Amino acid sequence: MLRVLAVDDEKPALGELLYLLRSDPRVRSADGATDATEALRRISRALDAGPDGEDGIDVVFLDIHMAGLTGLDVARLLAEFARPPLIVFVTAHEGFAVQAFDLKAVDYVLKPVRRERLAEAVRRVSDLTAVARGVRQSPPANGVDTGGGGAVPDRPGSAATGPLVTGSTAPGTAPEQIPVELGGVTRFVPIDEIAYVEAQGDYARLHTAEGSHLVRIPLSTLEERWASRGFVRIHRSHLVALGRIDELRLDAGATTVRVGTAELAVSRRHARQLRDLLMRHARG
Repeated sequence: MLRVLAVDDEKPALGELLYLLRSDPRVRSADGATDATEALRRISRALDAGPDGEDGIDVVFLDIHMAGLTGLDVARLLAEFARPPLIVFVTAHEGFAVQAFDLKAVDYVLKPVRRERLAEAVRRVSDLTAVARGVRQSPPANGVDTGGGGAVPDRPGSAATGPLVTGSTAPGTAPEQIPVELGGVTRFVPIDEIAYVEAQGDYARLHTAEGSHLVRIPLSTLEERWASRGFVRIHRSHLVALGRIDELRLDAGATTVRVGTAELAVSRRHARQLRDLLMRHARG
């Protein structure tokens, strides 16, 4: 079972997080710290005691925006240790996901924290610690698999490296899945479930109906690989599945498309080609 340290400088948020963690049957103990200095002191004491010590810490659930040292600062400091605890970031800000996964975070949970989403993060940590201890992970005590396949709502992403796509395919066709890796756990997202892709520097965010995944693959690479699956570039920042476009709008010279609940801009250089492709697609 897991020994958890939760760190947040907002006491109400910390209290709620601790309540949810302590109600999870996979958590043996959950303690709180209200600033980075206190957290580092406790972590240092735990590391000195060793992994089986009374004050041991398996995972730190860490806020990002805190007075003094930020959660990212704490993660960078912990990376210097030989056997640091695992890290799960818990934050109201989606924009730090790339930095978080570069720091080997197991997960990135958005506030307000939902019980089922936190349970998914606990499952990931539990699986990893079980592997590290050489123990086969048993099912959750309540008999519910909180982690199964598929994306998790509100998860801003997972950083993937390795192969771009997997699956058995015929020559000349694009493979059917893309692996997304988070904290050593690899999931396979069906490409047909991806509605659109958003560029984020050298990364790309894959948007599905249930959530999103961050992968360390340039948008230009996905554009080339997925053209045969009906993905088209509509903007320097977006790649869209033609079959997922619900509406094409032209307003005062600006073109946009609606994909589910998202409205995406279409650049002028791509607008005409997109209209032609949509017409051909509509004719079957």
